[in-house]
Amino acid sequence: MRFDTITIVGVGLIGGSVGLAAKARGVAGWVVGVGRDTKNLSRALELAAVDAISIDLTAGVQSADLVVVCTPVDRIADVIRRAAPHCRRGTIFTDGGSTKRNIVDAVAGALPAGIEYVPAHPLAGAEKNGVEHARADLFEGRVTILAPDSRVCRDETSKQVGEFWRALGSRLEWRSVEDHDRALAATSHLPHVAAAAVAGVTPRELLPLSAGGFRDVTRIAAGSPELWSAIFLANRAEVLGALEKLTDRLGEFRHLLDSDDGAGLVRWLTEAKQVRDALGS
Repeated sequence: MRFDTITIVGVGLIGGSVGLAAKARGVAGWVVGVGRDTKNLSRALELAAVDAISIDLTAGVQSADLVVVCTPVDRIADVIRRAAPHCRRGTIFTDGGSTKRNIVDAVAGALPAGIEYVPAHPLAGAEKNGVEHARADLFEGRVTILAPDSRVCRDETSKQVGEFWRALGSRLEWRSVEDHDRALAATSHLPHVAAAAVAGVTPRELLPLSAGGFRDVTRIAAGSPELWSAIFLANRAEVLGALEKLTDRLGEFRHLLDSDDGAGLVRWLTEAKQVRDALGS
């Protein structure tokens, strides 16, 4: 799978890694980076994550065969809607957003004839943002979820984009838009809430007494508050549903502890251990 010209909108950790991987694996002949921060774009150019840069979205997408939008989720739909009218017929959009329904709903019916959008989500993020953390092997062995929707793309186009992500090193999983958002609320968004909650109730004067457990549990709480706030709002209904299940689970723990129920606590902890052990190392 090879595209003559790929445009990446938002050249941070994910976008920069897309550029590095596409160039290293021969997936792109030319990579254009588009963004609003000239300093960041210049850094991406220095790191060879892109071959050319532009702060003009219209100019940046005009020659693109594939446009990969890696902005925060609350901006992805707007970028696609603004850029699409300036693309050549046959241009394909994909993205790296952690939510899907809000983007598809906003883009459906707004794409010019011959322009398609294939929703994608590479599960390769980290708490560290910025193009300086981008790596050509970031997607190696990682899952990328494809969530095609007939309102915005054809099956043959979704397969083409799937091959693009596979060429970057990804393992592919196919889900509906709804299934994606429900699953990510449980496996990504809720863990961030839990990590932030634990960090938020810990007095700073106790941090010198923390060990590996605290660091492991709270690591992802170091992620960008602005980025995560946008994710939570974009997937509000599913996050609230997942949060209700967590609240019930914590309520059960509280009851067992309050009741001095040692056997119940062992059962409660064993259920959690079995899930974690199934994940592997």
